[in-house]
Amino acid sequence: MKIAIGSDHAGFEMKEKVKAILQRNGHEVIDFGTTDKESVDYSDYGLKVAHAVASHDVDRGVAVCWTGNGMTIAANKVKGIRATLCLNKDMAYYARFHNNSNVLTLSQKYIPEAEVEGIVKVWLETAFEGGRHAIRLGKIEEEEGGSK
Repeated sequence: MKIAIGSDHAGFEMKEKVKAILQRNGHEVIDFGTTDKESVDYSDYGLKVAHAVASHDVDRGVAVCWTGNGMTIAANKVKGIRATLCLNKDMAYYARFHNNSNVLTLSQKYIPEAEVEGIVKVWLETAFEGGRHAIRLGKIEEEEGGSK
């Protein structure tokens, strides 16, 4: 799978860990930055990841900031993006199973380092259930001006 990744300065360390996890598991990673802990605007990086996913340049995206909230808000402004903040494996499971999440947002502040790999793995491996959930997502697409 081809995956876009990005973070601000406050999520940089976790981004680097997630990037290594993804690469170790055979995924192609496109890193949109940032490249260090120098202060930057989270929105710049969340939007880059979201646009890469929305344009189908990549299959999915991961965005990391301090709380995960800023990246979630920024990414969800892009049409076609379903960014979900996942603080544990259960949230990651339902983000995919019910919401067909295409951007995973993570919090460097609230997610223990030992749990990151499990969250990422569950999010990547869980399939979308469809059915009644597809109908619900269709309503969101309509609001965005989509085809459904």
